[in-house]
Amino acid sequence: MRSMLGKRALSSFVSLFVLIVLVFFLSRLTGDPATLYLPVDASDEMRNNFREIHGLNDPVLTQFGRYLVDLVQLDFGDSLRKARPALEVVLEAFVWTLWLALITMLLVTVAAIVVGSIAAFNVGKPFDRFASVLSLIGASAPDFWIAIVGIVVFSVSFGWLPTSGTGTIWHWVLPISVLFIRPFGLILQIVRGSMITALGAAYVKTARAKGVRNRPIIFVHTLRNAMLPVITVIGDQAAALLNGAVVVETIFGFPGVGKLMIDSILQRDFNVILASIMVTAIAIFIMNILIDIAYALLDPRIRS
Repeated sequence: MRSMLGKRALSSFVSLFVLIVLVFFLSRLTGDPATLYLPVDASDEMRNNFREIHGLNDPVLTQFGRYLVDLVQLDFGDSLRKARPALEVVLEAFVWTLWLALITMLLVTVAAIVVGSIAAFNVGKPFDRFASVLSLIGASAPDFWIAIVGIVVFSVSFGWLPTSGTGTIWHWVLPISVLFIRPFGLILQIVRGSMITALGAAYVKTARAKGVRNRPIIFVHTLRNAMLPVITVIGDQAAALLNGAVVVETIFGFPGVGKLMIDSILQRDFNVILASIMVTAIAIFIMNILIDIAYALLDPRIRS
């Protein structure tokens, strides 16, 4: 177990370092922040002073070396557009994304496990066919299209829900609903397939022969043995929500880290871009560790 976690930590650190290198140098290709933050008629002296103040006059390799030294000291630099520590800006936005992802994945996991398990127990019956069609539609539906249709139907046409913002609980309904659909479809398919295999095992037949009721067979005896592949997909989809809710956050004006990252790229706020990548990557790394621990709890063979 410790060896597995150590290998996971090492591979995550290497991946994170490569990601930092790529993002640092690619973000510098977006242009000179001085042309964006200073007036159009700013003099060359004003532009040079701006670059000097923010350390942008030095060669890119020198800037990168200085950034790594600061990073070791947990100094992520300051945001150009907000004149505040970049990490502070990112953490404020990340809390919104984290809540959005947690609520969505909680609803998705419960719904997919319940619907998938019942569908597997009723293979070939109307409920199973309905669940299969529902999962295919959900897994293939693009988020941006669903978000736009949701706004047109529920906000513009009926006026039931707000189009953007976070003021009330109703502002969360459309973003969560849009993010819910794709992982629900994918996880439902995995739960159904895994449960069908598990329900055909000898211990299930023995339980049925002893007169055990259907509910304990599905949700007690079978579900635990069917959960290993399901946990993998849940982890992948949770990581996708943390890392890929950019479209939904942008469409609904949700103040999460995805929207912050897009705004920072457009406004060449380099430190915020890098801090966003770091915080998101560390969150995904922690989540992968939790998934490995869950694997070990469900399968004792992994602990040895």
